[in-house]
Amino acid sequence: MSTIVMNKKDEIIMRLVHYFVTEKNYTPIVVNGVKDEIWLENQDGPYKIVRINANYIHNEEQYKFDVFKINNVMRQIKRKTVSFSMNTLNILLDVNDNIQIKEEKHINSVIIKNVKDAKKKLKGESFPDIDLKLLDESSGMDLILNVTKDINEKTEKENKVYESTFKPKKIIITNIIIAICITVFFITFIGSNGKFDALSLLKYGANYAPLIKSGGINILRLVTSAFLHGGIVHLLFNMYALFVIGTQVENYIGKGKFIGIYIISTISGNLMSCVFSTNVSVGASGAIFGLLGALLYFGYHYRLYLGSVLKNQIIPLIIFNLILGFMMTGVDNAAHIGGLIGGYLAMMTFGINGKTNKTDRLNGGIVLSIYLLFLSYVIFFR
Repeated sequence: MSTIVMNKKDEIIMRLVHYFVTEKNYTPIVVNGVKDEIWLENQDGPYKIVRINANYIHNEEQYKFDVFKINNVMRQIKRKTVSFSMNTLNILLDVNDNIQIKEEKHINSVIIKNVKDAKKKLKGESFPDIDLKLLDESSGMDLILNVTKDINEKTEKENKVYESTFKPKKIIITNIIIAICITVFFITFIGSNGKFDALSLLKYGANYAPLIKSGGINILRLVTSAFLHGGIVHLLFNMYALFVIGTQVENYIGKGKFIGIYIISTISGNLMSCVFSTNVSVGASGAIFGLLGALLYFGYHYRLYLGSVLKNQIIPLIIFNLILGFMMTGVDNAAHIGGLIGGYLAMMTFGINGKTNKTDRLNGGIVLSIYLLFLSYVIFFR
């Protein structure tokens, strides 16, 4: 029999935290300047933020200030996670009976005083299983042990996924692709007597819409063109970008997914190039933009940790290079855009360990297939 007596607020807090963390994949977040409050985050949940407030709210002015505080914290989280909108479930545990809870934009405030209240007021479309999954059979020391055990097990599992994802790994595929591109460059240089004109590049597998439309072995140009480059500057620029971006993506997602995304991005970029251009096209930049698309998808799902990187580095880098492509002549920006879209959808299809569910992967695969089939239709049957 338990020898620890907990007050009702502490008990309901533990039960709610246990439910949201272990059953609904919410993660505790640190909010500076708050006391006796718990903030939980799940960017894929029915509410992106769940806030549990144990402070006593005794009048209307205090309630209005509480809403103001929530909005302020929400703005901070939106900036950090690069979110345009955010809805919050505001759970109040100690409110004067005379206070009328008003409907606020993006804030759903609920007064909960006990387990029965929680099951009645939170059960619905957002949390349909709360009546089954909310702990209510234990109290005191038993409750503490059960909650601590379950949360520790979930945290340990998530930490293993996080560690596996972000720990430094040996980079192999990126280096192999760079080596192939350099080797092909020297073969092209020697075979064409140092000339990198259109005819010489076509001889070694450049992308060219009229040849692609003819079918047969020319279809391979959708892949081979990504290993050709039109000069030493072109090669060095792309290999540097591939080294910087490819190293990160390969480290985060693993070698198998990296190969798949690189190939899909290459094909996607070259298909888009064939739709909008009849010029000879070579280079790894379409695939590199595909890696940026994959990094964009990855960063979005880890935006609680990589929000500043996503906002200050990845997105500006993509936008800057696309603008630069439109401003400069001789740049195949269609291939860049096609690669970016292909890489993003390929990353969605392959999924991120511990982040992407089966439904998202299936949706990604369907959209990617439709996208590639549409480009192919426009090229071959229009």
